[in-house]
Amino acid sequence: MTARRLIAGLIITTTLVGCSKRASEPGKPKIAVIPMGTTHDFWTAVRAGAVAAGDEFGVDVIWKGPTDEGKFSQQISIVEDMITQRVDGIVLSPTHGKSLSDVIIKAGQRGIPLTLFNAGADVDESHYVTFAATDNYRGGVLAARRLAELLGGKGTVAMVKTNPGNVGTEKREAGFRDTLLKEFPDVRLTDERWGESKRETSVKAAEDILTKNQGKLDGFFGSNESSAAGILQALEQRKLAGKLKFVGFDSSPDLLAGMESGAIHGLVVQNPFKMGYEGVKSIVDFKAGRPVPKRIDTGVVLVTRENMNDPEMVKLIHPPKVRPG
Repeated sequence: MTARRLIAGLIITTTLVGCSKRASEPGKPKIAVIPMGTTHDFWTAVRAGAVAAGDEFGVDVIWKGPTDEGKFSQQISIVEDMITQRVDGIVLSPTHGKSLSDVIIKAGQRGIPLTLFNAGADVDESHYVTFAATDNYRGGVLAARRLAELLGGKGTVAMVKTNPGNVGTEKREAGFRDTLLKEFPDVRLTDERWGESKRETSVKAAEDILTKNQGKLDGFFGSNESSAAGILQALEQRKLAGKLKFVGFDSSPDLLAGMESGAIHGLVVQNPFKMGYEGVKSIVDFKAGRPVPKRIDTGVVLVTRENMNDPEMVKLIHPPKVRPG
């Protein structure tokens, strides 16, 4: 990889990047990038990375996803539409590992190379070019170790999960759960509830946990952006922000503000810009006959109030935006 490509793939700044909706040029390859949803800040950064790769490699990026991460039937329809349009490649983050498997296989049967990113699917690796993602299990491990450290290795915690069937977040949750069980037997995971990738549902889940475990809870983990935001809101509403130890996953302006205020004690952060960039690049390389590894680890780190202003962390937690037009 050239230095220029490495910088484009790895460095996240606040610079605006070009829009993916500019007029198509005749004969220009088209790559569809289909996220799980389009509402979270995470997906904005993925789109920015995909557009940056599109600009660099001379392809049109078609950005289209469900309105939220629970609508896997809507995502299936989008993939079907892109297959019908005969796009030159598809970069997909499956909302549900099992439900998307048939349409993933169909894309390959129609001769359309497909890359998975962020979350896997229940298909053999022969059906996709590569899988560009965080080591989600390791992300859960980092969260568990941080929370246990904050509690001095002893206490009672709860978890607001994301969506059943979401392979990536289920691995985070498993990493969190397994690490507490194996490494911190005196930290008890007392309650787990689904936030369904929605802030309002995550607030309700956190409220229910707080009600059921009133006065007995020492910490929280939220396994994605919306679940963490829901926990933060519930704690603020009950005037418990900063009193319970709290680790989240992903970043957003609200979550970063929560960390600056001391309400959040750690965020496990991915590199969504790199996911978008590497996803598009993998299709370009595959079509050109260049070798593409079957797994691209896009990295995961723990951000705290103590290190959030370090240059490398700033690149991750302040992603670029796509310029309208």
